[in-house]
Amino acid sequence: MLLGAHTSISGGLYKSLERGAELGCECVQIFSKNQQQWNSKPMKDEEVEDFKAAEKRTGITRFFIHDSYLINLGSPDDAKWQRSIDAFKDELDRADRLGAEVLVFHPGAHLKQMTDEQCCDRVADALNEVLKGYKGKCKPAIENTAGQGSNIGWRFEHIARIIDGVKRKAMIATCYDTAHAFAAGYDERDKKAWNATMDEYDKVVGIKKHLRAFHINDSKVELGRRVDRHENLGHGHIGLKCFELLVNDKRLEHCIGALETPMETHGGHEADLKILLKFRKR
Repeated sequence: MLLGAHTSISGGLYKSLERGAELGCECVQIFSKNQQQWNSKPMKDEEVEDFKAAEKRTGITRFFIHDSYLINLGSPDDAKWQRSIDAFKDELDRADRLGAEVLVFHPGAHLKQMTDEQCCDRVADALNEVLKGYKGKCKPAIENTAGQGSNIGWRFEHIARIIDGVKRKAMIATCYDTAHAFAAGYDERDKKAWNATMDEYDKVVGIKKHLRAFHINDSKVELGRRVDRHENLGHGHIGLKCFELLVNDKRLEHCIGALETPMETHGGHEADLKILLKFRKR
């Protein structure tokens, strides 16, 4: 597994690769626009060219993109649902132009106006709209969630149900977040727990078939608390053993992984990345 971190696009998209190289990243995750705004300026050819040039300079050629936090493909409100679909289409096109492997997204929230299952079906319907006529290579990647509030995706079965409702199933990827899974009740703290959780994910969702990316984070909260709070590696409730097992799991060699740990504490991404690279057996 190639290892890296989420890096900032401040000053230009290409800057994210330069920041990744400075940290020692082998891959990165980025936003392609301001994640707190619906609208964005069209991506210029010059921006894409600068990004491609930075790939050659830094050697970082594998990356993935996270969509806007405003998008809710499971929204019970028809107008907001359609707005989310339109915004996600734009995000997917931007990601594909840059050459991202996947576009990671949180599946959605029902706002307590429908059941989890109905919300899953709503997300699947949205993805069918997004993929209708889409000819790009970048795939939408469903991220598992911590289950905070009315967010779906905290059970592996939710992700499987969404995929089952998508017509172009081969175009759907997934992203596994270690902190989210732990907060949702999936134990990862030792070899037995890690293998049991990965076996369940493989059985319910499919590792080889769909899993393409990882968010590598420790958790500030205890097992099953259903609260989304990331922590630096070894300073949370998951502990370091999980991450040693993760980076050496043969089933995951095709994936790319990015840290989303706090940047201001315990040495930030640089210290966490060094831990992962030290753990990984060549």
